[in-house]
Amino acid sequence: MYLTIKETAEYLALPESYVAALIREKRIRAVSDGEQYLINKEQFNQHFEQLEKAKQLLEIWRNEPIPEDYDVKDED
Repeated sequence: MYLTIKETAEYLALPESYVAALIREKRIRAVSDGEQYLINKEQFNQHFEQLEKAKQLLEIWRNEPIPEDYDVKDED
């Protein structure tokens, strides 16, 4: 499925000008039909999968209990 720059910006929650800049820098693949750029939506799937994995790993890390340090001395 192909998206316009506006639709891609909404899909990625980014400003349209930033998406256009990414296309000019060739960081996003796009084809031109003469009037506008069309961006294949499938190229973002891997990015979103990696983002979800990172969120899961961060959540696991946050929920890991802090081990007790047996070397702590009470200095009261």
